[in-house]
Amino acid sequence: MSIFKKMNAAVENHDVDAYLALYDDDAVFVRHQSGSEMRKSQFGDMIRKMMASSDTVMGSRRCIYENDDILVVHSINDYPDGSREAVLMACTKKNGKVSRVETGATPLQK
Repeated sequence: MSIFKKMNAAVENHDVDAYLALYDDDAVFVRHQSGSEMRKSQFGDMIRKMMASSDTVMGSRRCIYENDDILVVHSINDYPDGSREAVLMACTKKNGKVSRVETGATPLQK
C-alpha cells in the first residue's frame, strides 16, 4: 500500500500513531509559516493536538504524485482558530518512510 493511502486512512481515523509511524525517526518538518524546522518529536506533538481537536478538519486529501522518492499531497484544512488553508505538502521519502516534509499554504475564505 502506498504511503498516501496509509496516511489518508490514518487522518480519516484520527490515528496519530499510524500517521507518525509513516515518518522516519530522523524526519524533519519545515513550517511554511516561518521556514523553521521541527524534528519528529516536535511535529508529532503538533499532529497529536491537531487530530485530537474536533475543530481541526483535515479536508479531503488528493495524491498529486507518489513514487519511491516523493509524495505530493493537496488538501483544504480548517483549523481551531477559524482559519482555512489550501495546503500542498511535499514529502521526501527514504527507505519507505517520509524523511522530510515541506508545506506551502494559501489562506482561504470560509
